[in-house]
Order: sequence, then structure tokens, then C-alpha cells
Amino acid sequence: MSESSNMTPLLSMKGICKRFPGVLALDDVDFDLNTGEVHVLLGENGAGKSTLIKILSGAYTLDSGELFLDEEPVRIRNPHQAARLGISTIYQETNLIPSLSVWENIFLGRLPRISFTGIVKRKKSIDDAHQILAMLRVPIDPKSRVADLGIAQKQSIEIAKAVSQNAKILIMDEPTSALTTHEIDKLFELVRRLRSRGTGIIYISHRFEELNAIGDRITVMRDGHKIKTVEVAATTHDELIELMIGRRLEEKYPKRNVEIKEEVLRIENLTLQGVFEDIRFNLQQGEILGIMGVVGSGTEAIAHAIAGALPIDSGEKYLHGQKIEINTPRQAIQNHIGLITEDRKALGLMLKLSVKENITLSSLDQISRFGWLNLSEENDLADHYIDQLNIVTPSSRTITENLSGGNQQKVVIAKWLCRKSDILMCVEPTRGVDIGAKVEIYGLLNELVRAGASVILFSSDRDEIMGMCDRIIVIRKGRLAAVIPREEYSREKISLFAFGELTGADTQNV
Repeated sequence: MSESSNMTPLLSMKGICKRFPGVLALDDVDFDLNTGEVHVLLGENGAGKSTLIKILSGAYTLDSGELFLDEEPVRIRNPHQAARLGISTIYQETNLIPSLSVWENIFLGRLPRISFTGIVKRKKSIDDAHQILAMLRVPIDPKSRVADLGIAQKQSIEIAKAVSQNAKILIMDEPTSALTTHEIDKLFELVRRLRSRGTGIIYISHRFEELNAIGDRITVMRDGHKIKTVEVAATTHDELIELMIGRRLEEKYPKRNVEIKEEVLRIENLTLQGVFEDIRFNLQQGEILGIMGVVGSGTEAIAHAIAGALPIDSGEKYLHGQKIEINTPRQAIQNHIGLITEDRKALGLMLKLSVKENITLSSLDQISRFGWLNLSEENDLADHYIDQLNIVTPSSRTITENLSGGNQQKVVIAKWLCRKSDILMCVEPTRGVDIGAKVEIYGLLNELVRAGASVILFSSDRDEIMGMCDRIIVIRKGRLAAVIPREEYSREKISLFAFGELTGADTQNV
């Protein structure tokens, strides 16, 4: 932490309260941020983190409490006012216009114009954008089109945009959720440069390994309350977990004793030109099979192709030894194959529908008679899975988009548990989910395989893959790189295969 962080707080939030219908989202919360500090907000989904930063960013207005910037009281009523006060927010989904250039996005709404004519000073804008990017050491051409850039580059543009607005406070909400290890390192370098310039940074993350790398202090929230603020250097991950969930977490990856039985699914020579090639593996009853690759390796596309959501050029699929055709998601559902997608908002949920309607969406044929929906059965099913997955929601009738991201993810999982799929493919099922919810999800996957189902876990989280899976298949650049049995697991080996620095593993016994 910089010396300036010991001075007067840049930001103070005192006694913050916020209510929604049926929910007290924040109850008497205090929070402060120093100049040149990275202050981490930590808590389970639904703890109140997002509500707190939305009050600071002007998306919500507080019901009671006080806000101070540089000891001056302020009342933030909308995002435009927050921006004028020097507060900028970078969300998981970047807020850029893909069809415009980098420089146009950086200065959007503030483009310098020639007096009277209104013509944009294009050269000056490009030069100014270049200077900002150079100062941040971000090697992006200001004239590049945003649509042609990767996620990490888009986040760098969001940061450049904040710098161009002279942001004193930068809020970062799960910024690394879709980044590779190399991209995360680059992002952290950028954050450290901002911190050295005196920017105060509020950083939200569920990844404990990031806390020591980037954080100065941590404030833990639970159930809308501030629990404690601690120095990063003076605490442990176990202590933080206990503060978050209110109890000790004895086992992060719950053990199971499940007999692996006969083959239930076999994939042969699955190919989609330019995306993946010659993918082949089998899945056995009671098995959790891990498929791992870095972002962009093709693992997500493989999952979608198996589920019929992506067309293939060649390859065969076998269910219980019989060749089957799965060319549409409906055919996958009919064959009792479920897919938990990586993008819950775009692909996994109908956000404008209720929690109940989303949970039962894939099972309507099972709770309908002669075209009439059995509402009582639908209510019972929804309530059962809300309880089983500990979904934090005022009721089953709550609109799904009003839930926190982690609880939305639980609704996606509930949908496929409700369907009682024999084979469940999970693509990054715990991305953006807190540690307590992760353990609940892992426990549910274990219960599924105990009940006779089989799971394919597609994940870029090495610890998750190693902790949960019976075998690991590593995909590199769309091709099978390695098959690693449990007795040979190591983080280093998986990484070396994933990045192409190790080759020669047996890929025949799949």
C-alpha cells in the first residue's frame, strides 16, 4: 500500500442501508477506501457486495446512510454524477460499443469538437488515446475496432476510459473471470500502475489466490452486513472463508465413494474445422470426467457440439453403445443429456421469467397433462430445488434477473437437476460463484453421480478439475493433448500440457 493510503480516506461510506421488496440488502454497512489502495470486497453471492458498489456508482440510491469523498458529503443519484465525481466501474461484461474504434470508445460522449462546426477533432482524439494507452503500457492501436479485440484488451480499454475521465476511484467487479493466467498477470500490472498513481481501487473477486497478489485490505460481507475489515498480509484463506460463510469449511472438494461402471457415452473423431479436431473420449456411469483447457482452447465449443447446439463437420456420438444423432439441444434433452452453459445470461436463463419458470423450463412436459401445466407440481419442484441449492431469493416468483450472479448460476443448475439428466455437462459451473456456493455445487455433482448419473466438467480451474474429477482430458488449440489419470495429477503437469510445453501423454486410453 502506498504511503498516501495512511492519510485521510478517499472514500467513506457510513451506515449504508438499502431495501428491496421483501429484502434488506444492506444493513448499516461501513466501508472506506484510501488513496493508492486496492480494497477487496469479499463475500458470498447475495452478501450485498454488488448492491454496495451500485450505490457508489449511482445505479442505486441509498435509503439511509452517508457518503463522503475527500471528507466532503455527497449524494450520488445517477451514474453520470458518479462519473463527474471521479468514480468509474468496470463490470464483468464490458460496456463498450463493438462497432466503434478504441479511441471512439475511450472518449464516447466526450469527443472534442471544433467550435461552431461540431466536427470531431479526430487526430487529437487518436493522439490523446495513444498517450493514455502508452502511459498504461497497453499495446493496442487506438484505431482498432473493439469487436476485433479479446476480453483482456477490452478490459484494458475500460481502464483507459476511466483514466481519461480522471477517475479517482475505480471499481472492478470480477475482472479476471474469463481471463487466462497470462492475461491476469498483465491486468495486475495495470492495476499496480494505477495504484502507484494514487487511484483507489475497489476490487471484487471470488478467487482467493488473487487476494495476496493484488489486495491491501479486505472487507468481508455476509447477509447484507459488514463482518470485518482485515489486512491481506495478516489473515489466511481459512479465516476469510470462516468470516464469509459463518462456519469453518472442513472440505472444499467433498469426498465421494462411487463405483465407476459401464460406458454411457462415447465421442469419436468429433471435428469442427478451425475450432476443434478429432476429439474422442468416453464417459462411464458414476464418473466425473474433467475436460480442461485455457480460454480459447475450444473446450466450450466441444460441449456445445455434443449437446447439438453447434453443428459439426464430422464425428459420431454413442449412447450406451448405440450410435445416436444429436443435432439440436432438444434431441440432447430427449436423450437425457443436459448442458450447463458458460454464459448463464445469454444461453442458460430467461432473465425476464421468474425463478420458478426457469427451474422448470426444461421439464414442462413432465409436469403437464393434456397441454395443461400442473401449477401445484411446478411450485413444489421449484421450492424443492431452491431449498436444495440454497438459492437466495425472496420467493420462487422473483424475476431471475434480480438475483445475484451466483444465485442465477444456481438456478441454471437447478433447471437440469429438475430435468433429472443422466449425463450432465457443466461448462465453468462455478465461474463467478463464491466459495460456499462452490462447495454446495460440488456436493450436488457428487450426489448426482451417487444416484447413477455421469458428469463432464469443463473447467479452466486446475484446482477444481483436480479436486472433483476421476480423469482429466487436456485440450490444447482444439486438439486432444493429454489424458491424465487421478494418480498422476499435478497442477504443473496440467499447465504444461495446456500451454504446449509438455507433450507425449497417452491419449489412446480414452
